[in-house]
Amino acid sequence: MTKPCLVICGIVAVFVLAGASAPAQEDQPRKGVLRVEVNLVLLNVAVTDDKGHYVTGLRPSDFQVFEDSIPQKLATFSEGESPQQAVDATHPIAPPESESVAVGANVFILFDTSNYMYRTFAIAQDAIAEFARSLDSPERIAFYAYSRDLYRAAALTADRTQVLRGVRSTTAGDNPALYNALLLTLKDASRYPGRKVVVVFSNGPDTASMVAPEDISELAQSEGIAVYVVSTNEARQDLVSTAVFQRMTKATGGEAYFAKNWERQQKAFAAIREDIGHLYALSYYPKDNPNRGWRSITVKLTGPAAKKYHVRTRSGYRPRFSQVTTPGQ
Repeated sequence: MTKPCLVICGIVAVFVLAGASAPAQEDQPRKGVLRVEVNLVLLNVAVTDDKGHYVTGLRPSDFQVFEDSIPQKLATFSEGESPQQAVDATHPIAPPESESVAVGANVFILFDTSNYMYRTFAIAQDAIAEFARSLDSPERIAFYAYSRDLYRAAALTADRTQVLRGVRSTTAGDNPALYNALLLTLKDASRYPGRKVVVVFSNGPDTASMVAPEDISELAQSEGIAVYVVSTNEARQDLVSTAVFQRMTKATGGEAYFAKNWERQQKAFAAIREDIGHLYALSYYPKDNPNRGWRSITVKLTGPAAKKYHVRTRSGYRPRFSQVTTPGQ
């Protein structure tokens, strides 16, 4: 996630008329305020051992973050469901009661209700309902469904009843436009502070979207939103969709699961729930970097942990810059 903050860099007033009266000086156009947008970059980081078990108890000093190979200084740090703690005293965080540092993740579930779902629709509904019930109480959930259009069945809420009602209200039909729906879901998720993930259940290829999956992947990375995909065995038979799901989830720090039956779908959702609950949240303010395009992100572990454990997070982002305005000109 990139969180804009405006920093006043300077106000320059230039007087060129020596000995002019005060009213004449006031008539001179004043230079504007240069506002530079600083991006707070939030990273969701999973750390696992060789057996895939989550590694807990790491400290901020165990992590190194690089942006375009430039070492960064952590601003905040948290593990799992714990609130963010300030690491850099020069950038204090908001009070604990602020929504911007609320514990838990914002989970957006995106359910495929296209005509590919006819045979497995009820089974998929059950798997998603169980996933929503199983998420820990700090997590807030939004439930969306899609075929050709996006259906926002339940807005982001801590009330599981609303989410379950939304799941049961869905019906199957029409052609799938997954990437269109995912674009709208990411834009909705980007409006909320804190950790955000999107969990997609898809049963087939995208046949109706107007946007490219590469654009969706870049948006998810730039907004710091991890994308998880639970795809059926039918979807895996489509090599294009399989490759897209694997690339997108890896680039955003999520995971792709291919589950051909109800039992494997449940295991996939359980794995996602465990992943969300064990993520480290790191943030930093980028150091001076002339690159105004795509910036790569690398997270490494220090000391003995560097050789024993594996790190997973998003691969980069595209920063946003404010424009310089000069009122009066």
